[in-house]
Amino acid sequence: MQAIGAALRPEQRDVIRHSHERSATFGLCETMRPDYAVLSGAELAVKLDKSRALFAHALPVMETLYAQIANTHSMIALTDAGGLILHSLGDDDFLARAEKVALRAGAVWSEAHQGTNAIGTTLAERNAVTVHGDQHYLRANRFLTCSSVPILDPHGNISGVLDVTGDRRGYHQHTMALVKMSAQMIENRLIASAFGDGLRIRFHSRPEFIGTLMEGIAVFDLDGRLLCANRSAQFQFGHELGRLRVLTLEALFGERADALIARSGEAPCRLELHSGVVVFASVDFHARAASNAVQAASAVAVREPPRASGLDDLCTGDAQMSDIVARVRKVIGKNIPILIGGETGAGKEMLARAIHADSPRRAGPFVAVNCASLPETLIESELFGYAQGAFTGAAKRGATGKIVQANGGTLFLDEIGDMPLAMQSRLLRVLQERVVEPLGAARAVPVDFTLVCASNRKLRECVAQGEFREDLYYRINGLSVTLPRLAARTDLRAVVDKLLRHERFAGRVVGIGDDVLALFARHPWPGNFRQLSNVLRTASAMLDDHDTHIRVEHLPHDFVDELGERVPANDAPASTSGARLADIEAGAVAAALKAHGGNVSATARALGISRTTLYRKLRV
Repeated sequence: MQAIGAALRPEQRDVIRHSHERSATFGLCETMRPDYAVLSGAELAVKLDKSRALFAHALPVMETLYAQIANTHSMIALTDAGGLILHSLGDDDFLARAEKVALRAGAVWSEAHQGTNAIGTTLAERNAVTVHGDQHYLRANRFLTCSSVPILDPHGNISGVLDVTGDRRGYHQHTMALVKMSAQMIENRLIASAFGDGLRIRFHSRPEFIGTLMEGIAVFDLDGRLLCANRSAQFQFGHELGRLRVLTLEALFGERADALIARSGEAPCRLELHSGVVVFASVDFHARAASNAVQAASAVAVREPPRASGLDDLCTGDAQMSDIVARVRKVIGKNIPILIGGETGAGKEMLARAIHADSPRRAGPFVAVNCASLPETLIESELFGYAQGAFTGAAKRGATGKIVQANGGTLFLDEIGDMPLAMQSRLLRVLQERVVEPLGAARAVPVDFTLVCASNRKLRECVAQGEFREDLYYRINGLSVTLPRLAARTDLRAVVDKLLRHERFAGRVVGIGDDVLALFARHPWPGNFRQLSNVLRTASAMLDDHDTHIRVEHLPHDFVDELGERVPANDAPASTSGARLADIEAGAVAAALKAHGGNVSATARALGISRTTLYRKLRV
């Protein structure tokens, strides 16, 4: 066995050494050729179906994580609990190298197959692991550096692993922090989807951390029994999940369930943990069937307001949007497909959901499929499903495809311009015949749904270039509307106020100064609504407790740099009125770092930025 590496901490050396010892017991040899067996598309579809919830909630987080590490010669991988890679994405140049060692969907990266590696060792240790270069057991894998974090399901079991792998020469010590934050985001999404009913308490000792990754999340049933607690909640309680399950709501927070339910929906309230620590908590209550006592205590809280029109919510004063909404209203419920165009982040899915909310099918499902994010090997089974026994290893009951799931509701096909040509042919048949034939099925399944499609590509040009079927284009193009760019809208003030009111980025409703709005009006907004939302979220994190409005000095300097101008601080003395916003922001970052005792992770979370971004700001 080669030297493990003297630079590692003792506990890290132990992890790698024990992993090498296990690798040897598996009968592996350092010089051997790795196991390059990869599952077929059909076999992978079965595995993906078993991890459907994990995949659905991890995919958007992986895309966000990739935006932070793009162009670093690396990739992101999601595995199941056995180390099977379910999905991966990354830089093209590195993906080509990764293919040579089967680091792609369908390959297994457990220690038994690949020896010491971050994915397999994370599963064996049930903890986050970085394996760098020569620490890999097999020589074939030593050009890699990998950071993996286990993803726990709401019951505390490992459901999979999130991994970032790159060239060992590009190793960055802060990668692990990004992976940990992303894994925690996935876990919180799994909790939210698993416990739609019950009493959910989001809490932290500092109210501004509610709504961030720092918040604890604890879910209780109506009798006050703990159902789930995320990692932050376990840390704040001072107990792991197994110990917490024997404690009641009253034991943990000193309050009865009915008393807290009556306070649901209020501004964050003060509670005291069993340890004596005072926390601020936001209480949410949802239940299909509550006891009489609980119903009486929460009668006002659960009364639903009249349903608001989804399309009306989009009309905030811009003439272009008002015209689009008026045209859409005329075709809703008339079996006319709608095609939405517009740049990325312009609000295409927002419009699709509003169409569904105002349609006669509003009681049915809204099923969204991002055609660009699904691997080509999986899109057929994902869209059309497969029958029992369709192929070796298929799930006993088969799998229902997205199209059948949308029956009676609305099917939203986002980025349809990226759908493979073979799938375009099958989709065309479905739209013409209104029946779906799952893989391996003897009988077709009739379907009835409203079709809404979207694309940021110009589909007419795709048709001319042979990348999109002409007959399918005319089938989906009943009414075509194109959303305006954010920079071209005339209702910017109303849009910003609406985002601040609904999202409550600072944990409370705040306003925006006229000077900031003027800056917004001059900005090109290449990222449209997504960029605006991120700017407001970051600026809100910079607010002090007494601040009621976002001012220029709260804005991230990267955003202002895109304008290429100097921006004075509103409250700066005259001698510094020409200071660059970068200087103002640097002072705010330094103050935040000092307030958190030099803790970089805590400072980054408080500012709403990644550790990588924070380190870059500190170097400026």
